[in-house]
Amino acid sequence: MKRKPYPSDVTDAQWTVFEPLLPRARTGGRPRKTDLREVVNALFYLNRTGCTWRALPHDFPPWKTVYNYFQDWTRAGIWPKILARLRQQARMVAGREPTPRVAVIDSQSVKSAEGGEQCGTDGGKKVHGRKRPIVVDTLGFVIAVVVAAANVDDGSAAQEVFAQVRGRDFPRLEIVYGDNKYHNYELYEWLSTHRRPYGLYIVRRPDGQDGFEPLPKRWVVERTFAWLGRYRRLSKDYEHTTASSEAMVHIAAIHHVLRRLAPQEVSHSQRFRFQRPKKHAA
Repeated sequence: MKRKPYPSDVTDAQWTVFEPLLPRARTGGRPRKTDLREVVNALFYLNRTGCTWRALPHDFPPWKTVYNYFQDWTRAGIWPKILARLRQQARMVAGREPTPRVAVIDSQSVKSAEGGEQCGTDGGKKVHGRKRPIVVDTLGFVIAVVVAAANVDDGSAAQEVFAQVRGRDFPRLEIVYGDNKYHNYELYEWLSTHRRPYGLYIVRRPDGQDGFEPLPKRWVVERTFAWLGRYRRLSKDYEHTTASSEAMVHIAAIHHVLRRLAPQEVSHSQRFRFQRPKKHAA
């Protein structure tokens, strides 16, 4: 890389972890000339800064090339696989088992910028756009994500996200915490019918509680939404399809876990250093 790095670029240590997870070039035909590290850097830059595809800086590969790789990897289901591998590595580095025993579920409604498929209005939050139900482990790492219209019932959306949390992939998972939105008998029946080995436990707000107060277990997923909120591409849903929208959430989660695995040394800004007032001579 001969250009000046951007804050969202992967470091050499991060690239060493990430590169083996990318699909290899197809055999036959013309040899690949595109630098995949720059493609990944461009995707992280777009997700972090919130720019449009055509506004990608010119020192990255052409925006159309980056977009084509994004589309191909999204269709092939590469992002969930990469996230799963990185999540397992990050858990082991933290001294945990590769798969979690406890998880948390919640959803977030966001406005849709330009419409697209599956848009609706969340009457409770007065948001017209889409809903992002996610399941995270107790470290806050994303396990599964689904994007649906904002008017979809949380119990129905939870069925789609739980469909990704299969028992053979998470043999240790025993319990998933959620709020009152998931106290849904159809959801309970779905979990029983599809033989999910884990149970759903509802964490309710204590009687008489006024104002905001973090609730046990549920605060973990709220923290994850806060982490994802640092990626400006997710401030609204700018994607035309829900598949692209889910991929953007996966890319943000991958970037976060990658930085947890191989932290980047950042020189802190001196702008906000406390300076003692000068003493004026009497």
